[in-house]
Amino acid sequence: VQLQASGGGLVQAGDSLRLSCAASGRTFSSYLMGWFRQAPGKEREFVGRISRNGDSIYYTDSVKGRFTISRDNAKNTVYLQMNSLKPEDTAAYYCAAATSLSRVAGRYDYWGQGTLVTVSS
Repeated sequence: VQLQASGGGLVQAGDSLRLSCAASGRTFSSYLMGWFRQAPGKEREFVGRISRNGDSIYYTDSVKGRFTISRDNAKNTVYLQMNSLKPEDTAAYYCAAATSLSRVAGRYDYWGQGTLVTVSS
């Protein structure tokens, strides 16, 4: 499966953004989807993941209550709604597909190219 992330941009602290990740192919619904981010000079960080049908969603503590992951299998798309953005959310955001639930980047088989989110204070 090929993944294409979009929706990043420059926003101010407190603003919202919605990232999208469009997948090619007809097997999107068979993959669990995750979002990761990587800030300059830092390691890639797990943000959250969603199960195949969306009934199980998990977030890292730093984004709980602010970020929401959803998916539309009919549109082969997964979303990351980000509210109350903070400067520390500045990073390149990546979507990824896996065949099993995981928070570990190495368990994800396919990756999008990343979309940059910059939050100014």
